[in-house]
Amino acid sequence: MMMMQLQETTTQKNSLFNAMNSFIGAVKNMDQTILLPSLLRDVPLDEDSQMSSLKSEEDEGDMYSYYQLLKSIRGEIEWGVRHGTSDETRKESMKVTRSHSSMSMSSLSSASSEEEDEIEDENLQSQFQYHLTGLQMVLSKLTNQANSLTKRYKKELGIGGWGQ
Repeated sequence: MMMMQLQETTTQKNSLFNAMNSFIGAVKNMDQTILLPSLLRDVPLDEDSQMSSLKSEEDEGDMYSYYQLLKSIRGEIEWGVRHGTSDETRKESMKVTRSHSSMSMSSLSSASSEEEDEIEDENLQSQFQYHLTGLQMVLSKLTNQANSLTKRYKKELGIGGWGQ
């Protein structure tokens, strides 16, 4: 009995819910700590290796833009991704939907054997596992970045020991 509980706890530690909760908690902590987000403007990400991974080659970025980005991602996790914010997004999602539905119709007409159905089910399962693993890795990185941003803000203000 005790061994079963230990295994469940380890498994739960790696769950998507825990990854999401850790990220949401880190962003809430960041938001509560950073009382003046405008102080993050023009503060480069270079000093912190965790944060420098956020930079893209085209966009130099500053800590403020990534503070906003992390808050935005938290909102999308909590409230869902807002579809149709622009005409381009709507058009793109309609293209994807159409291509999937036409693929589904053609696969339905040609899928006459149980073997093909089994292969498709295995493919769905492997796709799910692949994306779930990727999502958990991304959430873990985002959590670390939110924590790094919070520490960096405290360092910039000279309040490194507060709240720990």
